[in-house]
Amino acid sequence: MLGGGQLGRFFVSAAHEMGYKVWVLDPDPHSPAGLIADRHLVAAYGDYAALDELGGNCAAITTEFENVPADTLDYLSKFILVHPAAGAVAICQNRIAEKTFLADNGLPHGPFAVIRGEDDIRSADAGLFPAVLKVARFGYDGKGQARVADRDEAAAAFQHFKGEACVLEKMLRLDCEVSVVLARDEAGAVRCFAAGENRHRNGILDITIAPAQAPASLRDEARQVAERIAGKLGYVGTLGVEFFVCGGGLFVNEMAPRPHNSGHHTIDACDASQYEQQVRALCGLPLATPRQHSAAVMVNLLGELWYADGKGHGAYREPDWAALHAVPGLRLHLYGKHHARPGRKMGHFVVTGEDADQVLQRALRARAAIGIRDE
Repeated sequence: MLGGGQLGRFFVSAAHEMGYKVWVLDPDPHSPAGLIADRHLVAAYGDYAALDELGGNCAAITTEFENVPADTLDYLSKFILVHPAAGAVAICQNRIAEKTFLADNGLPHGPFAVIRGEDDIRSADAGLFPAVLKVARFGYDGKGQARVADRDEAAAAFQHFKGEACVLEKMLRLDCEVSVVLARDEAGAVRCFAAGENRHRNGILDITIAPAQAPASLRDEARQVAERIAGKLGYVGTLGVEFFVCGGGLFVNEMAPRPHNSGHHTIDACDASQYEQQVRALCGLPLATPRQHSAAVMVNLLGELWYADGKGHGAYREPDWAALHAVPGLRLHLYGKHHARPGRKMGHFVVTGEDADQVLQRALRARAAIGIRDE
């Protein structure tokens, strides 16, 4: 496993339950996945000695976040099975490549322009504004993004991003956001989880409602588009696809070549989780047909909850976990990260049950009980 965050930790746990041993490569000695791995190589992703050690001792390689260099995956693929492939990850980790891929393959996407210099901003279609300027690489959870009303604001934001290549995306009027998590194997078989509805707070995923409250026809369309994306990428593994819903239509926001935050509920609400599917796809096992047996709501727990004022200031303390454990149908998952800071994903909880409305209300009450407030 390249990457040692919480997604990797859940992968390690799923692999262990299925009888596999897992090595993790991550430069952080405290990485959540490294803490439970059979071996943790504390090294950079470009450390060829560490990569050679992985290649000589492991049967297959995967990743848990999209910013592992595609060159690293390409190098390893010369000696060992690697899924997803470097080419697919390279598309997903660069917004310019990603938007171009969507456009070239006739997949639904919002209007955009590639920005490599200020001249591109000055020549951009006026109809794109108001817009969002996003750096092409390493932006996530709202980082590396700026809302811009016109070309002048876009130029100022571009300078703030130090001239990094960007995409300029027209700001769409959103009805809601949904995501589809799927798994695809080497033979091209695809298994999708039900689409989830995502609500964000300060640019970071706050709540996922699964299945989404959107009409069944829209959820089915999202599944079909996600399957087309996986096929066009020749993807093998677990893939997350985020969509904007605007005027009843779907637009792909971005693809994640890994398990997805909005798929955490699959551990508690489905017969097989997104992480088990990742193990199956990597190891050449038949994919499970995931059945969601319960309505579910997932709530992210960010680092500011560990501070007295709930905003990242004051005394450092543990949240009141007893308040969560008192909620029927709630399961708490903490990631074992060694220090909490505002905006850092420290854990999540999932509430399950038979009645979707009741599940959502219980989750919202639990969220408020530990101090998460809507701003």
